[in-house]
Amino acid sequence: MADYVLSCCSTADLSDEHYSARDIHYVCFHFELDGKHYMDDMGKSYPIADFYKAMADGAMTKTSQVSTGEYIEYFEPFLQEGKDILHLCLDSAISGTINSAVVARDTLADKYPDRKIIVLDSLAATAGFGLLMDKLADLRDEGKTIDELEAYVLEHRSEMHTWFFTSDLTYLIRGGRVSKAAGFIGGLLGICPLLWVDGEGKLDARYKIRSKKKVMQKVIEVMEENAIGGVDYADKCYINHSACMEDARTMASMIEEHFPHLKGKVEIYDIGTTIGSHTGPNTVVVNFWGKKKA
Repeated sequence: MADYVLSCCSTADLSDEHYSARDIHYVCFHFELDGKHYMDDMGKSYPIADFYKAMADGAMTKTSQVSTGEYIEYFEPFLQEGKDILHLCLDSAISGTINSAVVARDTLADKYPDRKIIVLDSLAATAGFGLLMDKLADLRDEGKTIDELEAYVLEHRSEMHTWFFTSDLTYLIRGGRVSKAAGFIGGLLGICPLLWVDGEGKLDARYKIRSKKKVMQKVIEVMEENAIGGVDYADKCYINHSACMEDARTMASMIEEHFPHLKGKVEIYDIGTTIGSHTGPNTVVVNFWGKKKA
């Protein structure tokens, strides 16, 4: 058994069962729904399907990151057990939670001088973040040290590709990712923008495509262009969705057909309540390992 703990934020958006099976720990973000506070704990406190239904019915959402105090409370039991910690935070271009984690690390360093707390920016979100954590769990299980895992993250985190599209521009407009004018025209024309997380962890609208069918085909094209090995890609692919399982399954089937050497089936997970508060319903996210992003 490793002498360190592998940890992330709940915004890695796989599932509680998955993380338990892989021995990956997580700390929870928070969200509000019409002013009522909940933990973003992968649907345990508030079912994710109910969350998206409430959004579709007009409920207002708000999110908050993990505080320094919460990080201290979360980290300390591991340190008391004599464990070191490798913790990856949600993409710093999306959230400032890494700042709270760093303050917590520095606060605990004097109290536990013999322990190591490594805090890193994942430069990723949702199941791209989760796919990175899964890779680290594989390396840990192979016997890699905490320092080797830190080096791996710094070297390879920019190879995690996350592409996503939505058939509802409402929430991208609300969050300022799409202008109101562009959103209005896009809605009339049936535009499904295809966005990605760039090398700095920022969201970038790469393509404006008419119709969901065409944007799904574009995902196949960009995956073939960017995935390690192209059409011979032989690693994992994870998909997230926000209350649009049929679209997620269609996308997964297209990927499995086009990339016959995938490592297992495409795995499908919900977009959690923190990320989903900003994407809204009807969003599909595709995550895979690819070329290093500039």
